[in-house]
Amino acid sequence: MSIDAVLNEISEFLGCETPDAWVAEALNQQEVMLIDHANCEKKAATTAMNLLYKHIDREDLLKKMSQLAREELLHFEQVVGIMKERGIAYRHVSSSRYASGLRDAVRKGGVDELVDVLIVGAFIEARSCERFAKLAPHLDEKLQKFYRSLLRSEGRHYQDYLALAEQYASGPISSRIEAFRALERELIESPDPEFRFHSGVPAAA
Repeated sequence: MSIDAVLNEISEFLGCETPDAWVAEALNQQEVMLIDHANCEKKAATTAMNLLYKHIDREDLLKKMSQLAREELLHFEQVVGIMKERGIAYRHVSSSRYASGLRDAVRKGGVDELVDVLIVGAFIEARSCERFAKLAPHLDEKLQKFYRSLLRSEGRHYQDYLALAEQYASGPISSRIEAFRALERELIESPDPEFRFHSGVPAAA
């Protein structure tokens, strides 16, 4: 599938586009953007590894999550390398409300929990891909090239998470997707006091 086709699919999957006010804030806070981007890659690898440990009896999940974890850690290394070139120290920044806000809605226990975790993973990867595409035209040549290089893998990660959710569910997952889509849209479009890679509209906007 072409990048344009993946981005069109992601646009239909997500409930909204990234607001222009967030893009403007990201361009003004590129240091924080890169630090939190590195954090997001590390957390994505951690999520994949947690699924590997928790679901050792699901062969397709093990294969996909193993591949995903390796790719996310490579992206982490690449972001940290770019930061080093730019004299940006890798330091602690607080987490955004985004991922925790989505995970708070995950059902607890059994297959239902697994399906919801996979759907949340699909939304996080889809939003990341959409934001890379949204930011790329406004960035310097090197960062633009790097962010565009991430589109294919992030798009594949979204598709893998969604396919696994559909595979392991005991029935249709459309209602769960709709529930998370509405929640994700609220997190993206509502005012957010702190800028992060997945934050909402800057509170001052």
